[in-house]
Amino acid sequence: MTSEKIVTRQQIPGLLDEWHKNNLKVVFTNGCFDILHLGHIDYLEKASALGDRMVVGLNTDASVKKLKGPERPVNNEYARSRIMASLEFVHAVILFDEETPYELIGIVKPDILVKGNDYTPDKIVGADIVLSNGGEVKTIPLVDGYSTTGIISKLKK
Repeated sequence: MTSEKIVTRQQIPGLLDEWHKNNLKVVFTNGCFDILHLGHIDYLEKASALGDRMVVGLNTDASVKKLKGPERPVNNEYARSRIMASLEFVHAVILFDEETPYELIGIVKPDILVKGNDYTPDKIVGADIVLSNGGEVKTIPLVDGYSTTGIISKLKK
């Protein structure tokens, strides 16, 4: 069941221990992933290919509202979690309510932290944690013309 991939902060250490015992490289990324589109799929698939297991930090509904405004998210956190967990290249999904995933990155301590190339490595939240643990911080080119905000705007027209 894909819902088994949705884990809590209490569950993730055991999962990480198991992966590390098997010398699996852990990738971490995060986002709202409100309306899943080609840009998201391309980005997530490429991020996952950088390691052996991928953990996605997913903003809760409350944190999406803070970041994107009162009309967002379009899909609630349960729906977004289940959709994200259904992707074969996503191995764990963890909700986070904070403004940034900094605390969650400190728990996961991924081998590779990934964001889109709309960020520069020095501006990626949690890069200091990952680098101080010997990990890497990478960016992935985004697919032009795809964004949740753009899709919503098109639908409103």
